[in-house]
Amino acid sequence: MDITNKNIDSGKAFDWGRTSEDYAKFRDIYPDEFYKYLTDRGLCVKGQDVLDMGTGTGVLPRNMYRFGANWTGTDISEEQIEQAKLLSEGMDIKYEAKSAENIDFPDNSFDVITACQCYWYFDHERIAPQLARMLKDGGRFVMLVMDWLPFEDKIAGESEKLVLKYNPAWSGGGETVHPIGVHEAYSKYFDIEHTNEYLLDVPFTRETWNGRIRACRGIGASLSPEETAKWEAEHKAMLSELAEESFTVKHYAAIAVLRQKY
Repeated sequence: MDITNKNIDSGKAFDWGRTSEDYAKFRDIYPDEFYKYLTDRGLCVKGQDVLDMGTGTGVLPRNMYRFGANWTGTDISEEQIEQAKLLSEGMDIKYEAKSAENIDFPDNSFDVITACQCYWYFDHERIAPQLARMLKDGGRFVMLVMDWLPFEDKIAGESEKLVLKYNPAWSGGGETVHPIGVHEAYSKYFDIEHTNEYLLDVPFTRETWNGRIRACRGIGASLSPEETAKWEAEHKAMLSELAEESFTVKHYAAIAVLRQKY
């Protein structure tokens, strides 16, 4: 499904279905401290019903399943949901292919709703009241992000330059450490309970970093196979010159926990 948004990539269409297999293989990269940050705050743990919006290939539900919560994952892409189901074999996780704006679970369904690496796609005015409705009393909406830091990490910076060479419209680069901006639409229904940003060194090999970048919106989700192949040849050559076989890339993670108003 092609997605267009005038505020993202200058309106250039992208489709996560094109890159679902790469997404499944190369974007399950969050280190344990990313998940521990949630559980240390009593989020997504045993006894809780959790909805993960924009779940992609189910990275959050699959990796946090061990903590005992009951998970449901939704995503706009049917291909992403199919990959999530394959990767979640043996786990009791429910998945549905639905956009955030069309989620319609009953009132008081969830203790926690998460949105990891996807909240900027949402129509916040539409979903804010829906999230409040679907949460149990005092429930929490948690926004999460983890991005590489191109100005502090040479490999990340050079990879970004190549993405922009082949897709100048891509607006996903240039990240710096900053708080998650909470849209004013949530203020009627939620109080901001907690925010934080912290640094992470995420391990990669040349193959997995190449795959991670290929699976981003600016390459695999929006370029043609021919364009992607040309980009990849140049990217691999760059990595052979600049990177050891194994290395880490500097990232930052950020969180915003919103608590439903009573």
